[in-house]
Amino acid sequence: MGIDQISLPDMHFRMDWRSVKFDWNRARAFLVTAEEGSLSAAARALGMAQPTLGRQVAALEEELGVALFERTRREMSLTPSGLELIEHVRTMSEAATRVSLTASGQAQSIEGSVRISATEAFAAYLLPGMVRKLRALAPGITVEIVASNALSDLRRREADIAIRNARPTDPELVARKIGDQNAGLYATPEYLDSIGRPRSLAAFSDAQFIGFEENSLLLNGLNGVGFELTSANFPVLTANHLVLWELTKQGVGIGVMGMVTGDAEPLVERILPVIPPLEFPIWLVAHREVNTSRRVRLVYDFLVEQLEAVERPT
Repeated sequence: MGIDQISLPDMHFRMDWRSVKFDWNRARAFLVTAEEGSLSAAARALGMAQPTLGRQVAALEEELGVALFERTRREMSLTPSGLELIEHVRTMSEAATRVSLTASGQAQSIEGSVRISATEAFAAYLLPGMVRKLRALAPGITVEIVASNALSDLRRREADIAIRNARPTDPELVARKIGDQNAGLYATPEYLDSIGRPRSLAAFSDAQFIGFEENSLLLNGLNGVGFELTSANFPVLTANHLVLWELTKQGVGIGVMGMVTGDAEPLVERILPVIPPLEFPIWLVAHREVNTSRRVRLVYDFLVEQLEAVERPT
């Protein structure tokens, strides 16, 4: 079969390629400038002259007919049009990186250590499956996992990449919000039977909950969705998420856990499944070295793909 005879049976449309006038180099210049915050920093990250980079960004704006940046003396911030475009360009960048690595076999040849920081529960229950896939993709990369509920200091290299539940405030970090993780409240069937299986939020006013060492956020969050609880409802506290989950599975009381993990655990059940889930944002954060280190970039892009694929149970 000649190349002119190749067909794509699953494609039900025909693209007018003459209408596509998009320069990837300009899009990459726009993306890196947005991530770095200035033309000078972006030029350093890409190893090119600042005037050349500035012309590429300006050419993209002219090509699209929109202003992508609001320019001041000290920084460049995205306009509403730039904000709308940036996620699409990031997706293109991630796809281009994967294509390049796969075609050249570089994923197999990249070596070195990448340290990933995540909460205890995320590191124990969700990260292992992702690491297994990463090892198959890039066996030369050594993965170090920092399982801690404390924020790792990426600027001091306590980690290369962090999976967090809060947006970072350090402008020197590269951050991307992946989405929101749903969490639910769980208990053993035996514990729910012992308190009469309450059918309303108010009826849980005498139930025992397992709380965190700093418990005000959880207490206020539960009362915010309709519970009527006080600190007396939390007779057991722990700073460790894994300990909280084990206490829950042992029937000590009601505990909170991400739904992907909680719904898969046969020892417990979600209480009142009709109540709205608690939502925790998921941010993927890295030092700006992600723009210059092949191994960190590979892992970062891989985690973006994996985190976006995590199912959100109903």
